[in-house]
Amino acid sequence: MERTGISRNSGLTLIELVVVVAVLSILAAVALPVAKATVKRTKEIELRRTLREMRTAIDEYKKFYDEKKISQISGGTGYPKDLDTLVQGVDIVGQVNLKKKFLRRIPPDPITGTTEWGMRSYADAPDSTAWGGEDVYDIYTTSEETALDGSQYNTW
Repeated sequence: MERTGISRNSGLTLIELVVVVAVLSILAAVALPVAKATVKRTKEIELRRTLREMRTAIDEYKKFYDEKKISQISGGTGYPKDLDTLVQGVDIVGQVNLKKKFLRRIPPDPITGTTEWGMRSYADAPDSTAWGGEDVYDIYTTSEETALDGSQYNTW
C-alpha cells in the first residue's frame, strides 16, 4: 500500500480544541470590560464637549444682553427664557430682519440619548434639580449614572 501524503490524524484532537476555546474565552473576558470602558469614556468626552458648547451659547446670550445688542426685558436677568430661544435666535437691536442664533440645534445628551436636559435658573440653588422656570442659567444631564472617575454625571 502506498501512502498518498494524507494522514489520518490531520484534524484537531478534543484536547487541542478545548485548549483553544479556553484561550479564546479568556481573551474575550479581558477584552469586554476594556471595550465597555472605552465606550463609556467616549460618551463622557462627548458629554463634556456638549455641556461646554451649550454653556458657551448661554454665556454668549448673556453677553449680548449685557451689551444691549438684543432687546432688554425689564426685571430680566439677561439669560435666555428656554433652550429653544438659543436655537430660534433673537432680534438684534437696530437691525432689520437680523437674528442672532446661538445654537443650530439642541444637541442630544450622549448619556441619556435624548434632548431633555436638566436646567437651573438664575434664582435656583447651584445644586438644585428643580428648574424655577424663569430663565436658563445652567444645564446638566439628567442621568443618575456614575462616571469612570466616581462622580455623578449630573454634577458636571
